Amino acid sequence: MIINPQELDRVARYKLMIGAIVPRPIAWVSTMSADGRLNLAPFSYFTAVCPQPMTLVFCPGVHPDGRKKDTWLNIEEVPEFVIHITNEETAEAMNLSATVLPRGESEFEWAGVTPVSSQVVRVPRVAEAPIAFECRLQQIVVVSEQVGGGAAVFGEVQCIHVRDDLYENGRILLDRLHPIGRLAGSGYTRITDTFEMHRVPPPAQNNSSG
Repeated sequence: MIINPQELDRVARYKLMIGAIVPRPIAWVSTMSADGRLNLAPFSYFTAVCPQPMTLVFCPGVHPDGRKKDTWLNIEEVPEFVIHITNEETAEAMNLSATVLPRGESEFEWAGVTPVSSQVVRVPRVAEAPIAFECRLQQIVVVSEQVGGGAAVFGEVQCIHVRDDLYENGRILLDRLHPIGRLAGSGYTRITDTFEMHRVPPPAQNNSSG
């Protein structure tokens, strides 16, 4: 089957993308408006960029009515944010924070989570989150501001919070983190089964001239 994306409407493109690109990690992002109002929202268009400097990226979109998401607006006003890693223990609170509330109403309160002061940035973090990355905005790359559009928000990590029992000998312990991933529709996945594949070295070069 060959599918031309130009022949699909916006909703069909969205459904194809979220059904094919799975599982997706979830960035649980706290931000703050210029007048100090807090926002908390999950984004499953999220990944690491590079370790030097340590940089993360997530992609907020545009509401069906054409408004930028509050997270995007807040970062334009206060260029700092905290990206949290969600897990099975925080899944329900994360899902509650996805509710679209009127601008200015705090998802922290709605989701029943605790804002605590960050070490470096002005934006509070979620106390219950197992891992949190305090970030300063590096750049926003706007792809489109039309309905169905979005932007890539790059943040340079300033400080990392890791729950004590999750970090050992420089590694995050997956069996204690209990991360979750996003699927299509209302679907999520747990990390309950893993396997390893070691990198295969390149074939030896034959330098003989014979």
